[in-house]
Amino acid sequence: MNKVLVVDDEEQIVGILDDFFSEKGYDTDVAYTLEGAQEKLVDFKPDVILLDINLPDGDGVEFLHDIMPEHEDTKVIMITGLEDKEIALKALEYGAVDYITKPLDLEYIETSILSNIIG
Repeated sequence: MNKVLVVDDEEQIVGILDDFFSEKGYDTDVAYTLEGAQEKLVDFKPDVILLDINLPDGDGVEFLHDIMPEHEDTKVIMITGLEDKEIALKALEYGAVDYITKPLDLEYIETSILSNIIG
């Protein structure tokens, strides 16, 4: 079973993503901070992280940069309310497999997860 970690500080977004992927049969967990996400990387060992860029304790893109050397098999999809090509390019350069802006298209996110895990 694929494990999906949702990292976002907006409770509504976290709830929507957690419910959607749980109902689809994914094993899900959530974190509202980068510190929480770091703990889940060790304990939960996700296959995919849905990672917000702006979190209360830091920058999701820099977090991505920091974790990729030790977690290169973990696929990271950035989710954000910002349409910023420079940030998107930096995230992809650091190892993100996709960059998705809000409002979120849940079916597209699942397609992205499946294509990046399987394909």
